[in-house]
Amino acid sequence: MPDLNALIVFAKVIEARSFSEAARRLKMPVSTVSRRVADLEDQLGTRLLERSTRALRLTDVGSDVLEHAIRISEISEALDGHVSNQLSRVAGTLRLSAPPSISDSLLTPLVGAFQASYPDVRVQILITERKIDHIADGVDLAFHVGPMRDSSLVVRRILTYRHQLVASPAYIASRPPPRRPQDLLDHRILAFSHWQPENHWAFSHVNGQDQESISFLPHVGINDFSGVISGVLAGQGVGDLPPIVQPDLMRDGRLVEIMPDWRFPVFDLSLLHLGNRRLQHPVRLFKDFTYRMAPTIFPDLPI
Repeated sequence: MPDLNALIVFAKVIEARSFSEAARRLKMPVSTVSRRVADLEDQLGTRLLERSTRALRLTDVGSDVLEHAIRISEISEALDGHVSNQLSRVAGTLRLSAPPSISDSLLTPLVGAFQASYPDVRVQILITERKIDHIADGVDLAFHVGPMRDSSLVVRRILTYRHQLVASPAYIASRPPPRRPQDLLDHRILAFSHWQPENHWAFSHVNGQDQESISFLPHVGINDFSGVISGVLAGQGVGDLPPIVQPDLMRDGRLVEIMPDWRFPVFDLSLLHLGNRRLQHPVRLFKDFTYRMAPTIFPDLPI
């Protein structure tokens, strides 16, 4: 089968009426243009051009081949133009999934800024804690917190942070603050929990050596950080809070970090997608956009 690229080069040589002019238009060396035409002649087993120092003349077979080569060149240019137009005008539907509690602080500014640049992209977001089936759920990109063990997925880390132990100023003023993890057992604890009979928190000291952990039954256990926040703001106890969930509460002083020398483990927030299929253009753009923009939304995360 003839090399289609060689046919396109052949058509350009005849259109330009010289190898050098064709090379200039194709932005390739003259030697490459000459070799492509010679290779095409070898593949077809016949001469297509009679060359002289002054002109090029098509052979009879060359005239027949040229008709096909021109059609192939026109199709190639049309495809290039179509793809270029599609890439310059980004449109389509982007389907995301994310865990609860980050829609207002992370997803809303991300999606808003992305659509400001690409207004023809529509975004659908599934908020859920369950494991996503990218195919069955129709999800392009999934935000995921923590390690990922599914080797069929591509993982791109977006943010790294640790939870903070927080309380309201009113709660802290009402009783002695905890100094170490064991002291928390004398306090009301509000925890993110999945119906567990017992919760477990592990801490590392900033000195890099000491570690402590506690097991407890929370006074309020709820699988939604918004619920934990409401209780802590109301002075009902202490709770752990990811810094990407309603960060204005810490900035405004409505919540304060307690026991800051004892720290929770570090987590990664990542974007996941299937590794066995090509990403559509809007999906690839949003993935790269999120990687660049998310750290600007949260520039000083505790780690």
